[in-house]
Amino acid sequence: MEESVVADFVGRVHTSGLGSDKPVTGRILLSQRRLVLATEDAKTTVPLSKVFDVVVGTVPGDLQSFFSDSVTLAYEQDGDRHTALVEGKADDMDRFTRLLFKTLLRGVTVTVRHPAKLGGRVTDASDHTASITLSPGAISFADCPEPFSVDLSTVIDYERTNRTIAGKKRPALVFRHVPETQTVTSIATVPTKRILNVLGRYIKLEYDEVMEDVEAFDPTEEQLEILVSIYSAGGEANIADVITGDVTQTEMVLETLREENLVVDGDTGAALTRKGQMIVTSYMESVNS
Repeated sequence: MEESVVADFVGRVHTSGLGSDKPVTGRILLSQRRLVLATEDAKTTVPLSKVFDVVVGTVPGDLQSFFSDSVTLAYEQDGDRHTALVEGKADDMDRFTRLLFKTLLRGVTVTVRHPAKLGGRVTDASDHTASITLSPGAISFADCPEPFSVDLSTVIDYERTNRTIAGKKRPALVFRHVPETQTVTSIATVPTKRILNVLGRYIKLEYDEVMEDVEAFDPTEEQLEILVSIYSAGGEANIADVITGDVTQTEMVLETLREENLVVDGDTGAALTRKGQMIVTSYMESVNS
């Protein structure tokens, strides 16, 4: 099968084989099988089958002064572990990042259970094999009885774990998302830890941006009580269901939550935004830990 180039641009690169502590200008070529970083003095070839982790936007400490928007690949070669860093113009990097993940997860088959939970209720959904397809900001699970797609902007929580299927323990990703007003839990069991890392990193792309806002917000006790009440209602809650004391005071607190983009008005009552869902999730985890 002919190997075609899917991305080709000039940027700045750094690899252990450069013999320099500083990044240098280089040509970045991505094909369906490998990443090639070519500079004036050296060429580094990274087999995509050996890439076990991808980090977007985080640079090792000694290189932070040189890189801003970047992608770091960790890979194995000849029994050793290496890293390769790439930086370019924003448009080039957006396209490169999307194509890199798409290529790394190309042809991957998982075992998926969806929905594993609706709100807090465990469903009777069965496990089915499915193929993964990536599109900008979304993951689609196809070639299964009920194909579905997950918008990354709706993911509120995820964790890496292990599941036993057919007597064999395999790595799995459990993620919760809110396609409408109800939280849905899906489970994707993958063939290797390498695939788990890459898939988890892809889901993490938009999750981390919102999580920064979540961690910066320090809710009051009243705000938290109302958020938890709406969450417990399973979707939307009438104001009568979230009153914690004086009606006027509750309305005032709700208004501050609307201003913080934590609560929106739905058809039948108040509903949590994705950010609101993530705050409640973080709070409940801290209480239960």
